[in-house]
Amino acid sequence: MTYGTLALTLIFVLIPLVLSKTLRLDLEKDTLIATVRSIIQLIAVGYILKFVFESDSFVYILLMVALMIGAATLNVRKKGKSIPGITWKVAVTLIFVEVLTQGILIGFNITPATAQYVIPISGMVIGNSMVLAILFLNRFTAEIESHEDQIELILSLGGTPKQAIHSRLIQAIKTSMIPTIESQKTMGLVQLPGMMSGQIIAGADPIQAVQFQLLIVFLILTTAAVTSIALGFLSYPTLFNERYQLLKPAGRS
Repeated sequence: MTYGTLALTLIFVLIPLVLSKTLRLDLEKDTLIATVRSIIQLIAVGYILKFVFESDSFVYILLMVALMIGAATLNVRKKGKSIPGITWKVAVTLIFVEVLTQGILIGFNITPATAQYVIPISGMVIGNSMVLAILFLNRFTAEIESHEDQIELILSLGGTPKQAIHSRLIQAIKTSMIPTIESQKTMGLVQLPGMMSGQIIAGADPIQAVQFQLLIVFLILTTAAVTSIALGFLSYPTLFNERYQLLKPAGRS
């Protein structure tokens, strides 16, 4: 693909701009900001990755992974402001997921410990973990708000915070995992995943592309489960004070 043909793909940005203007959706500014940011960020990352791949230094690999985790943590924490210490909880969860998945991949010699494999796979793992964390926090906070009376009733009857919050926590974990599980049920029938499609476009053997895609599919399934469960069990204890009372987030009375 040349820069000329790449420029032609801006047609796909023009279409939503025209539709937004015509239907008065007022999304033109956000669409333009998203487009400009994606161009700048991806080009910058492209040059950074080229440098990292050529240097093949493990230090640069760690720095890239740390940058991904940091950016994902900052994005997720906005959705869990009502949970004390949410920043470190998210960071610990993302680090744990990254160490677990890369430990298995490298430990069992499934993929080599090179930038070519570690960085792209880490990006997919951390990106999906970020989305799952946001889904979980949205659902978990909604569950607590809608069942606050029930939680406080269990506490007033002598129940522990774990007993009071357990059903709400399990429901939030299940709900956040459903999109991942459902999308994998139709994978290959309704959609061709990004990694597989990219390899095929690049000229790779379709069977080889499928094998790598299955690797990512299984990774994402683990990511979904571990992220929701780890973040949930790190978060719920801090929702209660030392007297086993449910804390009131700012803005609520």
